[in-house]
Amino acid sequence: MVRPLLQATAIVGALALVPIANGAMAQVDSDSYRELDTFMDVYNRVRASYVDKVDDKVLVKGAIQGMLAALDPHSSYVDALDFDNMRIATEGNYGGLGLTVTMIDGAIKVIAPTEDTPAARAGIKAGDYITHIDGKLIYGGSLDEAISQMRGPANTKVTLTLVRPGQEKPITATMTREIIVQKPVKWEVKDGIGIININTFSAQTGADTRAAVAAIEKALGHKPLGYIVDLRENGGGLLNEAIEVSDVFLDHGEIVSQRGREKTDIERYYAEAGDLTQGLPIIVLVDAGTASASEIVAGALQDHHRAIVMGERTFGKGSVQTLLPLGPETALRLTTARYYTPSGRSVQEGGIEPDLKVPQISDPDYKDRPVFREADLRRHLINEAKVDNSVLEDDGKPDPRFTESAEALKKRGIEDFQLHYALQTLGRLGPAPRAVATAAPAKKR
Repeated sequence: MVRPLLQATAIVGALALVPIANGAMAQVDSDSYRELDTFMDVYNRVRASYVDKVDDKVLVKGAIQGMLAALDPHSSYVDALDFDNMRIATEGNYGGLGLTVTMIDGAIKVIAPTEDTPAARAGIKAGDYITHIDGKLIYGGSLDEAISQMRGPANTKVTLTLVRPGQEKPITATMTREIIVQKPVKWEVKDGIGIININTFSAQTGADTRAAVAAIEKALGHKPLGYIVDLRENGGGLLNEAIEVSDVFLDHGEIVSQRGREKTDIERYYAEAGDLTQGLPIIVLVDAGTASASEIVAGALQDHHRAIVMGERTFGKGSVQTLLPLGPETALRLTTARYYTPSGRSVQEGGIEPDLKVPQISDPDYKDRPVFREADLRRHLINEAKVDNSVLEDDGKPDPRFTESAEALKKRGIEDFQLHYALQTLGRLGPAPRAVATAAPAKKR
């Protein structure tokens, strides 16, 4: 036991001065020494007494992951597989099912299925829990292991067993893997209105949004009545792409600010002159799956009174993660700041309340399906500047426009009520132009 104790002393001594992000050195106090002594005591006891011989790399990785998990749900240790997953998230193209998932208390939970993928066609929904893959229980395994099992060569089959809150019987879905090509932006024109469906904020989202605006005008031969920017079930992505997308619709002003640990640690981002849509009316569609970078866009357009935000309250992820490299293929994904909308609002926990609440009544189980948001995650960051909504009046009476059944809507050919309602709202501004063109169909739920 002498050598491990000497190693512990060396490690503790080396940590007396710890480098931090800006290159300065943070002094470790005596309390920190005591905690590090406890950690090394546990480490040595596990190495010496565990029933099987343990790989030091496994212990250290587990300790790092546990330390970061104690902070918040979005800080994590990034290894080679995580790097590959992040590359896929920002670049796209992989063999799989088209599912965005997370792990909560050892269980794999669906954040959202990507539209027009095997998962979406199989009817998998946000909030479902995946319990088995090809009949094998996956509870207690890692998120990376589950993702690896769901991915695979195109044209191969995989069966998922899912539990849906509110339903007694498990759901079994057998799907054929496909090459999932992530298209960040799709567009179409309907009733003379341009619909821009933004699915993720990856490396091309800003450029593709500008291209969609130009394509809509070209297809019509003139400017549309207005635009619907669909951010539903968009889990976010790159901050710079959210800024670029916001800038498409804004002529001036702040888009977002991010504020770190110190009061002076503030970065602000501003729109450049020139609104590509030239002031035409905009409706932004949001729901509980609208998160992070999507909330930056919705919040910026709402605060500048540039758009009507319509739908349901957003997810409420108002934190910024920075990738801090540790080696060639490892890094810390660490929460380093909170972001704020132009008016100084933090969307952390509470999300963005729509200007006009419109439920998705075309979804048969919209009333019964549990909704999953940031505030439901363990150890989520607390919003330090909560908004008091008690002054808002609510008469408690259901809006008669939102009481029609999903079956009745389907008979009228309405599969996406929120989109239908947004089209009606913009259409009241004037007569719709005659020309109608379509490209890359937008979301249907």
